[in-house]
Amino acid sequence: MKKIILLALMICAVKYSHAQYKPVEDGSVLKFTIKNLGFGVDGTFGGFQGNINFDPQNPDKSSFDVTVNASTVNTSNSLRDEHLRAENYFDVKNNPRIRLYSTRIIAKNGAYSFTGDLTIKGKTQFITFPFTAAAITDGFLFKGSFKIKRKDFGVGGTSTIADELEVSLSVIAKKG
Repeated sequence: MKKIILLALMICAVKYSHAQYKPVEDGSVLKFTIKNLGFGVDGTFGGFQGNINFDPQNPDKSSFDVTVNASTVNTSNSLRDEHLRAENYFDVKNNPRIRLYSTRIIAKNGAYSFTGDLTIKGKTQFITFPFTAAAITDGFLFKGSFKIKRKDFGVGGTSTIADELEVSLSVIAKKG
């Protein structure tokens, strides 16, 4: 009987330590800031989907595979947004999702470090950035930011838009 109880406890511990979470739309934000003609332009994406396996005690066993819907790009200017959805920018018809996939998560200086791949418009680039994870009811609030170069992903051509942009994430994930 003791062996059965011990086995049941071990199964529960493994299940709890590898809890799976889903990003939720309500309260989650992917924001980007880029300069256009020297002025900062902000935009957002929505349509969060994916799986997050997160264990704050064992971050090396954690993983992220999340996407946003590229057609949800919103800069508060409908003409610009339609332009950004077109083939020369995000080409949402052929590349409907933007994907962030982890290959390694580690604890670092009271926070965590994400290492993995970012795929935009069918092009994948290695990325690493720090993030925090705050426990909330039935999940976590993940926050982080990083810089990328749009031309690395084939987004836009030569124009008045800067190559480098900053991306800020604030993602709520709940048990799925």
